[in-house]
Amino acid sequence: MSEHFISEQQTAALTPVGTPGASKDALTLILCSLLGIFMFFIPIEIGGKSSISLDHLVTGVKTYAGPVVPWLMLALIVLGTVRPFVTGHWRRSATQTIFAFLNILGLVAAVLMMTSPPAWLAEKSIGPFLWNTLVTSVGLIVPIGGIFLGFLIGFGLMEFLGVFVRPVMKPIWRTPGRSAVDAVASFVGSYSLGLLLTNRVYKAGGYTAREAAIIATGFSTVSVTFMVIVAKTLGLMDMWLQYFFTALIVTFVVTAITVRIPPIASVPDEHYPGSVPNIEQDVPRRKFATAWAQARGTLRQNPGVFPTMWLNLKDGVLMAAAILPSIMSVGLLGLLAAKHTPIFDWLGWIFVPFLKLAGVNDALLGGKAISLGLVEMFLPATEVADLGATVLTFIVAVVAISEIIFLSAMVPSIMATDIPVKFWHLIVIWFERVVLSILLTAPVAHLLL
Repeated sequence: MSEHFISEQQTAALTPVGTPGASKDALTLILCSLLGIFMFFIPIEIGGKSSISLDHLVTGVKTYAGPVVPWLMLALIVLGTVRPFVTGHWRRSATQTIFAFLNILGLVAAVLMMTSPPAWLAEKSIGPFLWNTLVTSVGLIVPIGGIFLGFLIGFGLMEFLGVFVRPVMKPIWRTPGRSAVDAVASFVGSYSLGLLLTNRVYKAGGYTAREAAIIATGFSTVSVTFMVIVAKTLGLMDMWLQYFFTALIVTFVVTAITVRIPPIASVPDEHYPGSVPNIEQDVPRRKFATAWAQARGTLRQNPGVFPTMWLNLKDGVLMAAAILPSIMSVGLLGLLAAKHTPIFDWLGWIFVPFLKLAGVNDALLGGKAISLGLVEMFLPATEVADLGATVLTFIVAVVAISEIIFLSAMVPSIMATDIPVKFWHLIVIWFERVVLSILLTAPVAHLLL
């Protein structure tokens, strides 16, 4: 694999003063990038609710197309269940085969939810939670968000910013500078959209497999709006800023550690097969000129605004179709296991020594609560909600965010991408992130509470 170096002379040649079309390119880059930034990163208040514009748009679709939405979700689940068998992808690996047949279970559960679900499925914390909270949200936000995703990745914004933040991203997290946009999109917006963005850049040659795995398992946490729900549930809103910044810092510190140990460190550092590697280089001088040259190169390859929106919408629909059946199967099995079996009581014992080391009094309760996070990130908060603001609840609140991996939606989302991460990788990464998060959060929790 050859690297492409951009010298100062080449940069100057690419961006001479008065180059025909330079002003038009600059205007296109600025306007398209601002639209992407506005949709994904700028919170606005509508109807008393403050959130990013994309979230408002999804809410509007839910509201005004309400009766149609469940049928659209069912159609996506049918597509996601049938497609692996039509394309033959179900034969690619043992994991793909297992998930393909689990999708059938997910389709059955979805049909039952749309018709007459049995009592065990109709229970509020099982079927309705999966269908209303996860399936509908992910099924809408991934395709709709995909329409606007191209404004972040297709018109040069990532390449432009990447030149400036590479000196931070590369040595600490071992990812290109362009991944900073990816990380912020995930943390502020949605892990599912972050994964769609990551997968697109990986397939286009912008990330290696290892870099994509780092971003997917290290930055793609739940949104800030969901952190508010966790904080409210655990009585931590009085210390919201302390909680938010602790969760943010712990998440990124844990990622900086996990990228240096297996299984992430063992993922091949190779580009997507058939892609043209787009490798960032260190730029010690003339950063702005180089950033503009690289951004303009991406811009010139773009087919146009509407073709870009269509391509990303199509990718979003296919990714949502791949995720939703797994949410209805893997998520369902996980919730049923958590509710009706002692598996997570046993699993909780693994974390008891770490919680005792962290100075937590009720380590056994904490261990069970944290272990439930493997199923769904909100379950740990419900397990310790009655305790109020304590050291344990603060640790649980942070771990619920920084663990990243959970079976009900995050795992199916990652498995729906082309990133070569195995299922057992995700379980090991979850364990590593939980243990490190406990140990890093404990000193802060003791200082604050």
